[in-house]
Amino acid sequence: MSKEKAEGQTSRLEKQAVLALEKNSDFFDKVAALIEQARAHVGRTADLTMCVTYYEIGRMIVEEEQGGKARADYGRGLLKELSHYLSSRFGKGFSETTMKNARKFYQVYAPSIQQTMFEELMGGEKRQAMLAEFIDDKAWEKRQAMLADSIPFQLSWTHYLILMRIKNEQERQFYEIEAVNQQWDYRRLQREYNSSLYERLALSRDKEAVMKLSTNGHTVTKPQDILKNPLVLEFAGLDEKFGYSESNLESALIEKLQSFLLELGKGFLYESRQRRFTFDEDSFFVDLVFYNRLLSCYVLIDLKTEKLKHQDLGQMQMYVHYFDRYVKAKHEKPTVGILLCKEKSDSVVELTLPKDENIYASEYSLYLPNKALLQQKLDEWTQEFNDARGIIEIVREAAESDDG
Repeated sequence: MSKEKAEGQTSRLEKQAVLALEKNSDFFDKVAALIEQARAHVGRTADLTMCVTYYEIGRMIVEEEQGGKARADYGRGLLKELSHYLSSRFGKGFSETTMKNARKFYQVYAPSIQQTMFEELMGGEKRQAMLAEFIDDKAWEKRQAMLADSIPFQLSWTHYLILMRIKNEQERQFYEIEAVNQQWDYRRLQREYNSSLYERLALSRDKEAVMKLSTNGHTVTKPQDILKNPLVLEFAGLDEKFGYSESNLESALIEKLQSFLLELGKGFLYESRQRRFTFDEDSFFVDLVFYNRLLSCYVLIDLKTEKLKHQDLGQMQMYVHYFDRYVKAKHEKPTVGILLCKEKSDSVVELTLPKDENIYASEYSLYLPNKALLQQKLDEWTQEFNDARGIIEIVREAAESDDG
C-alpha cells in the first residue's frame, strides 16, 4: 500500500471516529462514568476492607492479651510470633509494627464505635459471619448496605495511621471530619496536622465555637470563621534570615497560589493582585483580592512584613469602604479586610477599629509552628475561660441565694 493511500485510510478512520464520538457522545459518557464509579468503588472497598480487617486483628490481639494474668509473659511475645506466622503464610505486610498499629487502632476507635457495627451487627459468632460476607464478592447488596449505614471508617488505613496517634480526642475528631469532608489525601492531612490547624483555628474562636470544631469541623458562616492565627506560609520558600520585602512575599504567594488558597481555607477564589482604584486623582493598590463564595463577599488582603501599625488599619478601612461603595453588588455581603502581618498588637487593633468593622489582623509564619507551644496556649486559654465561667456561676448562685 502506497504512503498516500495509507494516509488517506488513516484520515477516513479518524473522521469515522470523530463522527461516532459526536453521534454517541452521551452513551460513551455514561459508560465512562460507570467505569469511573466502579474504580472509585473498588478503591473505597479496598480501603474499607483493610480498615475493618485491621480493626478486627486489633480486637483479637487485645482480647488475647487480656486473657488473664497467666498470659502476661506469653503476651509480651505475642505480636512478634503472630507477625512471623502471618509473614510466613501471606508474605509482606504483617510486620510486628503493623500488628502494634492494629492493636492501637482498635484501642483508639473501639470506645467511639462499640454501639455501631461491631457491637450491634458483628457480636460473637455473628461477627465472623458478617466479616466473611463483607469480604465475599458475592455479598454485594449486603456490603453496600454496610457501607451506607454501618461502617464507621471513611478514610484509608494510611489516614488512620496519622489520626490514631493524635491523643486529644476532640482534635482527632476534627481532623477526621475535615479529611472526609475536604477529601484530603494523607499527605494533606499530615501537613494540616503538622501546621497545627486545629490549634490555630481554635485560638481564633470563642469557647463555644471551639467545641463545634470537633463535631462539625471547620464551618464558614461569618467573617471570623475564615481567620487563623497564625497563617502558615512555609510553602512560600522564603527565608527570614536573609530578609524579604512585601513584594517578595506577594510574588511567592501568587507563585504558590494553590497552596495559599488551601491555607486560607474554605470557599476562597482568587481575583487579582495589586488591584488599582483611583479617586481624587490618587491611585491606591490592594495587594491581593479574593472572593469567598461561602460568605458571598470580597476579601481583601494586605501584606505587612513588619509589626502592624494603626496607619495600616486605617488604610485597610479605606480599601474596604471603597469596595463596599463602588465594587460589591447589592446582593453581596460587606467586604472583609485582612491584614497579614509579621507581628500584631490586639490592643492597637481594638483601639483603632470600630467593633462592627469587618477588618481583622492575623500573623503569619514562614515555618511550621511549634505544636507543643500552641497546644499549651490553647490549654491555658481554655482553662482561663472555664475559671471565669466558674466564678460567674458562683456569683450567680450567691445572688439567687440572697434573693431567696
